[in-house]
Amino acid sequence: MGKFAVVTGDSRGLGKAVSSLFLESGIGVIGLSRNRNLELEQIAEENHCFYKHLPMDLANIQSIEENFPAIADTLLEQEATTVYLINNAASVEPIERAENVKQKDLLRHFQLNAVAPMTLTNLLLKFASEKGMLLRIAMITSGAAVRPTSGWSAYCSSKASINMYTQTVALEQDETNTGHKIIAFSPGIMDTEMQAVIRSSSASAFSGVKTFQQYKENNALRNPALIASVLIDILFDEGMVNGKIYDVKNYV
Repeated sequence: MGKFAVVTGDSRGLGKAVSSLFLESGIGVIGLSRNRNLELEQIAEENHCFYKHLPMDLANIQSIEENFPAIADTLLEQEATTVYLINNAASVEPIERAENVKQKDLLRHFQLNAVAPMTLTNLLLKFASEKGMLLRIAMITSGAAVRPTSGWSAYCSSKASINMYTQTVALEQDETNTGHKIIAFSPGIMDTEMQAVIRSSSASAFSGVKTFQQYKENNALRNPALIASVLIDILFDEGMVNGKIYDVKNYV
């Protein structure tokens, strides 16, 4: 009974780091991703904390709808009172000039980066309100949401939609006094697989690739564990501002 977290993309990067901190804080975690992370299972065992992984392709909306009952049942079985939802899973691909982006790649990108987090949030908002649970939601956004970057037409656009969705949902929750809070969190540049994908881009598709290669060469990429600790502090703060777009650069 108590606090639980639902984390998308928990198998690696920021999702794994956030899940680890939740478990170390005694907060049970339901992880949603295609792959299991055995290290998280070990951390849960060491901290005598609940952890459950639900294999899910978040780029497939049908997969979310089919698996949501399992999420809901688990929260009910564990008598959750407060639920943290971390919509972390995302992809920067396709990295390409707009005229060269394939439609199937564009569709998959928006399903993963925008439709999936919105769908999961919508479902949990309705469920939590019906069951008397309190929601604290973090939508992982990016500086690309407010800064156009050549080669990133899909990524910039999907993250911009996340910012506006966050602000709109927060407005709705405030209007009806549900007590639910939602924020967007921009984590900056981290040493993750997404960065590796960016560095491997061709200069013709992404003119800024050399800058990102230099980030790695100059050790300018932050550890995901540090970024996760900032996000956790924000979520645990009673003064967390509903609808705010938080930027990690103001904290580290």
